[in-house]
Amino acid sequence: MAALHAALLLGTVALILALAYRPFGDYMARVYTSPRHGRLERGVYRLIGVDPRGEQTWSAYLRSVLAFSAVGLLIVYGLQRLQPLLPYSLGLEAPSPWLSFNTAASFVANTNWQSYSPEVTLGYTAQAAGLAVQNFVSAAVGMAVAVALVRGFASRRATTLGNFWVDLTRGVLRILLPISIVGALVLLAGGVVQNLNGFTTVSTLAGAAQTIPGGPTASQEVIKLLGTNGGGFFNANSSHPFENPTGWTNVVEVLLMLLIPFSLPRTVGRMVGDDRQGYAILAVMAVLYIVSFSLLTAFELAGQGTAPELAGGAMEGKEQRFGIPGSTLFTTTSTGTSTGAVAAMHDSYTALGGMMPLLNMMLGEVTPGGVGSGIYAILVLAVITVFIAGLLIGRTPEYLGKKIGPREITLAALYILVMPALVLAGTALSFALPGVREEIQSVSIANPGIHGMTEVLYAYTSAANNNGSAFAGLTADTPWLNTTLGLAMLLGRFVPIMLVLALAGSLAAQDAVPTTAGTLPTHRPMFIGLLTVVTVLVTALTFFPVLALGPLAEGLM
Repeated sequence: MAALHAALLLGTVALILALAYRPFGDYMARVYTSPRHGRLERGVYRLIGVDPRGEQTWSAYLRSVLAFSAVGLLIVYGLQRLQPLLPYSLGLEAPSPWLSFNTAASFVANTNWQSYSPEVTLGYTAQAAGLAVQNFVSAAVGMAVAVALVRGFASRRATTLGNFWVDLTRGVLRILLPISIVGALVLLAGGVVQNLNGFTTVSTLAGAAQTIPGGPTASQEVIKLLGTNGGGFFNANSSHPFENPTGWTNVVEVLLMLLIPFSLPRTVGRMVGDDRQGYAILAVMAVLYIVSFSLLTAFELAGQGTAPELAGGAMEGKEQRFGIPGSTLFTTTSTGTSTGAVAAMHDSYTALGGMMPLLNMMLGEVTPGGVGSGIYAILVLAVITVFIAGLLIGRTPEYLGKKIGPREITLAALYILVMPALVLAGTALSFALPGVREEIQSVSIANPGIHGMTEVLYAYTSAANNNGSAFAGLTADTPWLNTTLGLAMLLGRFVPIMLVLALAGSLAAQDAVPTTAGTLPTHRPMFIGLLTVVTVLVTALTFFPVLALGPLAEGLM
């Protein structure tokens, strides 16, 4: 029965996404290629002093991304440190400097890692003016970078990639904001709260006093999901009934996370002039997503032990109103994208079940990945794949009409190495440095031993992939974890962006390569299978040893 429930949920989500794929993907392609500027957009350009007709080289585009993000980092940090002076602060104190830095880095990097309980740490002004604003603009930054890379493939002997400020503005005003308004109304109808009530004290059935927090939740909930951000208004995130009340709102929230990432392949196909390329990318994303969901659901339904068997599966840490299929669907989605929201506690999954969210992130989050970041990640993997194919079967290394030379493969290889280096270095240093190890073991880890190591590994994997979910058993509000996880989030976000834009500039400068008998078709099943295998192998060869020390060892005990 549970397997049928899982199949029906997956089928419902797949059907809705399939119906949205062409019209929404085409719409996003028009957004980023239209020469016309709306009245409100022109007002924004005048306000910030930007000429929308001015094209930018890849280096100028990168400088704009970094400058905009740096200003956002300072603003979010300042709003937290000045919280007692702000309206609607609810009497809450300012977070510590370490925590403020971590939170600012998290939301600017589209990670939304939270080392705190939001409802008792941040007031409404800091939440709305700081965090919610970054939910919009950090997502728009990711889409802008992805579009710049696609322009690199589509351009011929060009020196520019477009205008970052135009791409940013259009992403917010034409895509994210309209859907967020409609989505917030849908969630309101489903029971998600939206108020400025602060804290309300009520009497429980047992006669005890309990404080119930309120807040403008629905408006922040929809953009945290649509922009694959993930930061919850409440500490329990999307397992909280004020954020995700029912089974059908759970499906709506899953759809919000998947809508843009699963439609962007169509946008790529339209912009490069070959829809088949979009279908090929979509197929790889869909295969990996379905396999991940199926394995996670199977592991949880087959939870070993007397209690799980009596409950019909491993129900610890899961919501009864969603059941195992609803919980695993949400988990697969939030870690397959860069959302990081949770509707179940990942720390409570079975050992092998808990490994699946880890693997989703270690794949580079291309199943289907974050808003923008997922599509540019899989395009980089496609560059690696055509190069490997050229070595294996003697085909010319070309992709989307561009020759893949030493510069392109070097940039792609460096991109692939950034995330594993941050994950493995952060985890290793946390256990190798004597003072830090003692703090990790005595303060941060709730479950010592193999499971505790997995908690730390999960934290750095989540940070370096800009996901933001946690294993829920780790106390991360310490100077070491706040600082190193914050750095991992910033480096994991902006170093790959630097490499992607450099790759885009290199591709844009080339002329189109004519298709010959030696060109590997990149829209056929052989390439789809090859790209899928390369994606998995890159992860397996890099992370298998550390997985063998953590979740694999625990699951086989």
